Amino acid sequence: MKWNNITLATVFLSLAVPGIVGNIIVFIRYVYTSALGTEKKPMDLILIHLAFSNMIIICTTGITDIATLFYFRNFLGDIGCKAMVFLARMARGLSICTTCLLSVVQAVTISPRTTLWTKLKPQTSWQVVPFLLLFWIVNVLISSNLLFYIKSGNSLNMSLPGIFIDHCYMLPSTHKIKWLFLSLMTLRDVIFQSLMGWSSGSMALRLYEHHKRVLYLHSSRCAHNSPPEIRATWSVLILMTCFLFFYWSDFILSFYTGFTGAHDSILLNIKAVLEFGYASFSPYVIISRDIRVPNVLHAH
Repeated sequence: MKWNNITLATVFLSLAVPGIVGNIIVFIRYVYTSALGTEKKPMDLILIHLAFSNMIIICTTGITDIATLFYFRNFLGDIGCKAMVFLARMARGLSICTTCLLSVVQAVTISPRTTLWTKLKPQTSWQVVPFLLLFWIVNVLISSNLLFYIKSGNSLNMSLPGIFIDHCYMLPSTHKIKWLFLSLMTLRDVIFQSLMGWSSGSMALRLYEHHKRVLYLHSSRCAHNSPPEIRATWSVLILMTCFLFFYWSDFILSFYTGFTGAHDSILLNIKAVLEFGYASFSPYVIISRDIRVPNVLHAH
């Protein structure tokens, strides 16, 4: 085995293993909190769903990339290839939608009670379930074309045109099918990232105004303390910044490799790291900072 493959495998493992552990901790923590709590909080269910989506991304993208580096390219049959690639794309879409929902719910939660946005605030976790089901339906449909065009490399003649995706092979599709699903993915990303940007900006502005009022009312000594709502603001901003960095870095690199037809192994491996970087990093933002906005905001 080449030394660069060993290095890349080490990098992948250093992201995949902590990522899986972190998401398991978040998943168990909020399942435990939700199961024992008398009140089922919507934010707990959203964080559980985000951790579950991240684990799918890491298991399908990270582990298969590591297996490819160790020359186990054809360890999956047709069914395995379809399942891995389909789940990876679907989970990526679920992560985008769930992160957006997390940001929107928090923005609505801290909005003043006099505004109309408070009517949209979910009171129980059951009010969040329809949104999560909708996310699953939308992303399953958007990723459904992969079930028809993904094949195992063992079952195909490599002289056929197509795209080799690590351990699997994607057959060419018609232009109508290609542009249809590409347009659907683009529309999904534009809608949810726009909502994410609006809600994050709105929440940061609301918390900043609240913090200014607190500083005005309290003594200067109290002003040196970091209010819990400020920590919540930084939690969301860090999470959103993390998501946007990995998403747009992956998008730009994918656009470059697709437009130029470049197959440089370094670029492809960087792209693989970016694909599950957010899934590995985000649980530690959630663990280190309480992502839920405190109820003290409503008192002001």
